[in-house]
Amino acid sequence: MALRVTDLSRSRRFYEQLLGFQPVWEPDPENIYFSSGVDNLALHQISKVELNSYDSSKTQLLDHMGVICDSPQAVDQLYQAIVPTIGSMGGRIVKEPKQHRDGSYSFYFSDPDGNAIQALYEPMISNLRFSTNH
Repeated sequence: MALRVTDLSRSRRFYEQLLGFQPVWEPDPENIYFSSGVDNLALHQISKVELNSYDSSKTQLLDHMGVICDSPQAVDQLYQAIVPTIGSMGGRIVKEPKQHRDGSYSFYFSDPDGNAIQALYEPMISNLRFSTNH
């Protein structure tokens, strides 16, 4: 996934400190690529020229992205871990933890640019692991 952000250093702190993403490539001061081990997240600084007229309600079409948790308890642990600091890092809790009809369990929070993130336990996919073996 690639996200355009209004403040790259603020967004970097958010994804590193709250979600544990690790940088894997920083080609220049305007771009950083992260991974948690089985995924890829790119953050791209909106150019100074575009930033003056940037309106996220008109240009950001992402509904939400998700981070998979191993269990409902892991969802609750992540929730408890980020609640104390998320506001000071520019994010917020969007929806409290909830059990869903399909057996999944999640909560929603947003990053500093308002991108919604679902912390999700989903019984069918939460225990899957990426492998290069076929």
